[in-house]
Amino acid sequence: MTNPRSTGPADVRNSGELRLTYPVWMFSVADFDGAYRTPDARMALVIRLARESVERDWGGPFGAAVFEADSGRLVSVGVNSVLRLANSLWHAEVMALAMAHTRLKSHTLAAPGLPAHELVTSCEPCAMCLGATLWSGVRTLMCGATRADAEALGFDEGPVTEASYAHLAARGIEIVREIRREDARTVLEAYRARGGVIY
Repeated sequence: MTNPRSTGPADVRNSGELRLTYPVWMFSVADFDGAYRTPDARMALVIRLARESVERDWGGPFGAAVFEADSGRLVSVGVNSVLRLANSLWHAEVMALAMAHTRLKSHTLAAPGLPAHELVTSCEPCAMCLGATLWSGVRTLMCGATRADAEALGFDEGPVTEASYAHLAARGIEIVREIRREDARTVLEAYRARGGVIY
């Protein structure tokens, strides 16, 4: 069955493109003209994105955003779109990083002339998203809920260990965890209560 919310072309052979679309409602939730100056404010935004995604039945209970680390300027946002786009790759972190790369026109967020960036996510990333974090060029990874919180619902986070985080730290990425964990975990529980699909 075709996912009715998927807006990509049915056959890339006919168009030569693979489109990544974002929920329009995200742009009314996020303030791209303001500044999120504190870790708490940044985490509050991604938790709200995750909650809105759950309440709108839009997909998984995860949100993410990329900010300029010093100014707090919002660069990009993302919500989990695996079900919406029928694609296992489109986790919230990957969606946010993809938008950031496109907006900044750079394959790395650590390019010369760019400010330091941080990825803020409502839950500790899965194995794929940790890899994306490493290669993205962000200098900080900030997390809300824990891997254990997601796995308690049945989500498969892949082969993530403390060594995974140590590898990121060794590459110069600061790791900050369990910011507003209880608020983030509440969104996960709301998703479970609504009978959300576990994938």
